[in-house]
Amino acid sequence: MSKILLKNGLIISDNKQFQADVLINGKKIERIDSDISDPQAEVIDIEGKWLIPGMIDDQVHFREPGLTHKANIYTESRAAVAGGITSFMEMPNTKPNAVTQELLQDKYDIASESSIANYSFFMGATNDNIEEVLRTDSENVCGVKVFMGSSTGNMLVDNEQTLTNIFSKCPMLIATHCEDEATIRKNLEIYKEKYGEEMPIKYHPEVRNAEACYLSSSMAVRLAKKYNSRLHILHLSTAKEMELFQNDIPLEQKRITAEACVHHLWFSDEDYDTKGTYIKWNPAVKSANDRNAVWEALNDGRIDVLATDHAPHTIEEKENNYFNAPSGGPLVQHAVLAILEKAKEGRISLEKAVYKMSAAVATCFRLKNRGSVKEGYFADLVIVDPNTATTVTPSNILYKCGWSPFEGVTFSHSIDTTFVNGSIVYQQGKVVEGTKGDRLSFVKIE
Repeated sequence: MSKILLKNGLIISDNKQFQADVLINGKKIERIDSDISDPQAEVIDIEGKWLIPGMIDDQVHFREPGLTHKANIYTESRAAVAGGITSFMEMPNTKPNAVTQELLQDKYDIASESSIANYSFFMGATNDNIEEVLRTDSENVCGVKVFMGSSTGNMLVDNEQTLTNIFSKCPMLIATHCEDEATIRKNLEIYKEKYGEEMPIKYHPEVRNAEACYLSSSMAVRLAKKYNSRLHILHLSTAKEMELFQNDIPLEQKRITAEACVHHLWFSDEDYDTKGTYIKWNPAVKSANDRNAVWEALNDGRIDVLATDHAPHTIEEKENNYFNAPSGGPLVQHAVLAILEKAKEGRISLEKAVYKMSAAVATCFRLKNRGSVKEGYFADLVIVDPNTATTVTPSNILYKCGWSPFEGVTFSHSIDTTFVNGSIVYQQGKVVEGTKGDRLSFVKIE
């Protein structure tokens, strides 16, 4: 059937919650009302459950092309929809790096054949591809990614003139990874001399410290203010950086926005002793005080959106020593559940948690008709069962890499059903094959 009627659910969307029925017709939400009947619709009774907009994850690394021993668009999009993520925006540091329009299009072609979730891909900036960057179509590409910190290949943008060119000329959203490379190299030499090749992982947040983050993120903010650029700073991790952002203007008017990631809100440096390199990320997971400051900024509006920075590596890669274990970990299957858990604990309201994962991201990126449970919007929806727990075990992990930093954790909620463009793609523990996600479209920058 092309029509589905969701009855008796609690809708949580756009910073509010209310009881209503939702009629899906084809790809979109046709009607929201207190008591809908339609003889042509398949009826699903969701009494006692929540209906939320699917998470829009603005930062993932799905590893295709070139790194598919770790993950690929098909496997990770399956894990994403199982976790309540209906749309993703993927980063350009694949092999080859997506730094030309042709290489960027190659990724869209792969996704059109294999992604179960909706998708977009960032154009990558280098020290010498400004002409390619400026050819990017703002209606069909989510933004331009600038690594102002460590990356693979030629993607570390550390040339001052290059940064000036990007910030002064690019009209699109510029998403930045901000860590000062010179500071990190200096710290690394100190710690390597002290501890040698077997340096403990617990010193990772001292190598990639708050100073390295702040030096880079404050530079990005200065450039954005100077040229009135549209800047979005990714995966913020320090208390110091929170002073760079505003909460006194509406999100739709902000030229500088900020993102927090699930792992920086869940873990702290106290977890290195038990999790080791499995929680090695860049930027590093830092102190409980830093984590609390990020939570505070998320709640008061200085941080605008939530994301995962899903970046899987194989178990064999992660079990190397500090210097050889890559940074990053898989998160898309459990991010929504992790944030809902923190809402239950009182860290954030349920309404705000959902908003920061969906409608706020849609606003930030100028997405067309997504991110909310509204008439006329795409039916990217998730049914959450607040009364059925989920325990993360090796047998139910869907990532190609086969592990999760949340292994052994029991979340209070479960993802019951996920809809992408009105089609059921996950239901009661199983991914439903047969449909593909759509390429995301954005309000064009004139």
